[in-house]
Amino acid sequence: MLRGVFPIVVTPFQEDGSIDYDSLDCLIEHLLEQGAHGLGLFGNASEGYTLLPGERVEMLKRIARRVGGRVPLVVGSGHTGTDAAVALSREAEALGASALMVLPPYFLRPDGDGLLFYFSTISSAVSIPIMVQDAPLMTQVAMPVALLARMAREIAQVKSAKVEAPPTGTKIGALKAALDGAADFAIFGGLNGQFLIEEFERGAAGAMPSSDITATYVAIWSHLSRCETAEAWRKFTAALPLIRFELQPGLGVSAAKHNLLARGVIRCARVRHPTQSLDAGGLRELAKLREMHENSPH
Repeated sequence: MLRGVFPIVVTPFQEDGSIDYDSLDCLIEHLLEQGAHGLGLFGNASEGYTLLPGERVEMLKRIARRVGGRVPLVVGSGHTGTDAAVALSREAEALGASALMVLPPYFLRPDGDGLLFYFSTISSAVSIPIMVQDAPLMTQVAMPVALLARMAREIAQVKSAKVEAPPTGTKIGALKAALDGAADFAIFGGLNGQFLIEEFERGAAGAMPSSDITATYVAIWSHLSRCETAEAWRKFTAALPLIRFELQPGLGVSAAKHNLLARGVIRCARVRHPTQSLDAGGLRELAKLREMHENSPH
């Protein structure tokens, strides 16, 4: 079962907007050295919405080859159309995905029956686990606890959910209860880990934050796993100003890339439109928060 901290891998670009594959290699090794328990690919923080089909293929091939099975790869394969989501999911499985992270259709938004059809159709086409991504702030698609529980029971490959519907702790606890605490269904939190501790205490199996302070999230998770709650809160509180800054709508990806650039992990912090870049004031603010975080007790 998936468990632990699975950072969403940002996509490094060169100044001309093409993918910087050398920086991508460095980033993957950095995340593994930081203790990541798995990796999330082509999520919102990856700017997956800006990638061309061929770029997705090349990136996944390269990442799977470099990781070499050391950790699971959870690959985003949702789409606005069911047939397209099936094709992306089959492709991801063939290229080395360990599991799929699937957004619901968000252009024409289906009702409950439509969502069951969408995820059932994908499930029938693959043989790896599906993580249902419950992200209504982005998709405007509501997936109530009862619907998620029904998916878990009735759709063969639905083995996990990523709950990003605030209040996340409450929904995770309710979903665990609806599934009678089923140990084989992995519930993850997102939203940059802002409620990581509450989610853990309500039964979350993991978290999927951005990829710039992975070691911090791993340390918090390790403390929680050892019932060292006070230490977990101390680490979390020290990182909170940075986490909060990165939760500004539309600016988190740019902030994460600038942090990785400052640490020498990637060579350029460019984002692709329509992703926003931090302005000069934001860069100054981020630098102060990064310095605070780096100088906090570890």
